[in-house]
Amino acid sequence: MIDGFIAPGFEPVKQAFSQNFADSDELGAGFALLIDGEKKVELWGGYADRSKTRPWTQDTLAPVYSVTKPIASLVIGMLHDRGLLDLGAPIASVWEAFAAHGKGEISIAKALGHQAGTPGFLTSIDPALWYDQEGIEEALAALAPMWPPGTAHGYHPYTFGVIAGALARRADGRSLGTILRQEVCEPMGVAFTIGTPAALHPRCAEIVKPKAAPSFTQNRDLVKAAFGAPWATPARGSALWREAEFPAANGHGTALSTAQLYQAFACEGMMLGRRIFSAETHAALTAPLAPGGPDLVLPFNLTFCAGILLNTNAFYGPNPKAMGHSGWGGCIGFADPAHRLSGAYVINRQSAHLMGDPRALRLIAAVYSCL
Repeated sequence: MIDGFIAPGFEPVKQAFSQNFADSDELGAGFALLIDGEKKVELWGGYADRSKTRPWTQDTLAPVYSVTKPIASLVIGMLHDRGLLDLGAPIASVWEAFAAHGKGEISIAKALGHQAGTPGFLTSIDPALWYDQEGIEEALAALAPMWPPGTAHGYHPYTFGVIAGALARRADGRSLGTILRQEVCEPMGVAFTIGTPAALHPRCAEIVKPKAAPSFTQNRDLVKAAFGAPWATPARGSALWREAEFPAANGHGTALSTAQLYQAFACEGMMLGRRIFSAETHAALTAPLAPGGPDLVLPFNLTFCAGILLNTNAFYGPNPKAMGHSGWGGCIGFADPAHRLSGAYVINRQSAHLMGDPRALRLIAAVYSCL
């Protein structure tokens, strides 16, 4: 049932992966670990479909939801490195319309750190608007912020991607997913897409949604705008959703490809022997943004960087300077510059944990036990 590769000394990771199937009702999953770009673990097992007729294979693509956000910020980092964007500059220097209602002075980095005050739409929109790139950008730019920009962070589950995509297109002329595909994934043989063509859909895992809803204790209006309203997100899982580009939440990849992309955060901009961005850009992308502390949307104390989270809650291992991101239902990507390691866990049976899924914590604990 479990297949793949384990380097000598990393056998406890395979044991933890197998234990998830035995103890946690895992349906299908993959896990990968790289150290300094060298593959140490690549495991897969279970089934890619609900009816258990299609085995999960090395090539199965899983939607990684918000694990996509740091990969989107990787593209922004590439554009910063070329001088096409400046993470420290006001967002309105690139996207003038975003300045409405006093939002224009917030820096690009802080906007990617969930501080813009626009976690979603409190009043109803047509959900189809999410598929109209110019329309959704215009609607978001026109919003009045729900708190003074730059004074606090409140998780932007989908509007993060609208911001990142708008910045990439204005700076480069291409969509964020196109830049990722043309400049990183295709030349380097990385099986990851933001905007997954129909030809790849037969490789995609079917998602089993959690039986219980996550628990939110934060401001009702903010949670409604971000998550709770019927219009808060486009319908997920359809062919149309897979093919569209939502840089916040619909990347599709294997565990290995996701770990490969997170390597850029673990190795100061290096990925598979190639420099994606400079060490200086890596420092700018991964610098903690003030203020940290309680999130206004998620029920956690968090420290955001420009698209990736610092390891405030030890969700990504014992090193407080590690970083990562969790995705809907339990998937994760993580990076630890101290050990130059990156990893990813992808699944199709989702849990109700917003962060800190026990299956992921078990795997990460096993990794660090081997170091």
